[in-house]
Amino acid sequence: MRQDVMTKGSPAAGTLQRFVSLQDWRRQVADLYAAVRALPPEEGFAHWRGVRDRLFREHRQSPLAATRRSQFSGISYYAHDPRLRFEVELAPAHGRETIRVEAGKDGLMTLLPYAITEGLAGPLGKELTLYWIEAYGGGTFLPFGDASNGEETFSGGRYLLDTIKSADLGATPAGRTILDFNFSYYPSCAYSEAWVCPLSPFENRLAVAVRGGERDPLS
Repeated sequence: MRQDVMTKGSPAAGTLQRFVSLQDWRRQVADLYAAVRALPPEEGFAHWRGVRDRLFREHRQSPLAATRRSQFSGISYYAHDPRLRFEVELAPAHGRETIRVEAGKDGLMTLLPYAITEGLAGPLGKELTLYWIEAYGGGTFLPFGDASNGEETFSGGRYLLDTIKSADLGATPAGRTILDFNFSYYPSCAYSEAWVCPLSPFENRLAVAVRGGERDPLS
């Protein structure tokens, strides 16, 4: 009977360390969003910024390469704007097509449109589609693009919700979904070509600039 032996520096040991660190990253992100949901919005935003900076600077699963972490001075954000926090109703996503996108080693990712917001058309010019990621366990995914992309923010758009990764801003006691664009963040592929990320679909591209959340560093 074959016995696998894990020694320091062996491939098996490397796999163990990688998945243990990934589990820790996921746990810390889940704890972060739980704290954000429990805090007043502006306090939650400050906490979110601080924890994300620490994770990017120190954690093995940081999307930053190790050589960049030593020079990392913090993620750049727009100032908190309470006008970018919305409590929306959701309606069925009639007439939206299922999207399949390349997800690197994971192959094709299927995004099933399941809901359309009700409450964003006035302030942002249109409603957004929420997708369900059809994978084990599944999860809600809300990517979006806006007029700031390529000028002030990442050209591929930003994410607001990704509940598989615990990025979940919660709901009101009345059941309305909270969408706070101060918590918009870049996909990992904005930091390294080692990552493959689904970008914003056409129906989630806004004609207005959403100046909240993560942005390019100021020159």
